[in-house]
Amino acid sequence: RKVLENYRNSDFNITYSIVNMKLRDEYSSLQDLLSTFDIDEEDFMKYLAEHGCRYDSSTNSLKTDE
Repeated sequence: RKVLENYRNSDFNITYSIVNMKLRDEYSSLQDLLSTFDIDEEDFMKYLAEHGCRYDSSTNSLKTDE
């Protein structure tokens, strides 16, 4: 929980893994997850873009832009 609440100060790879695990096991969308943890969606999307990553709603997972 702490990693998600402080995602900007956490290692991106750990955040990426935790978010994908939670999306797979607990949440039907990124918006649901973000609202549960009271995370600003616009800021989180910028954070993903800064790390070459995006949310894919068709698979309900984060994807790298490689």
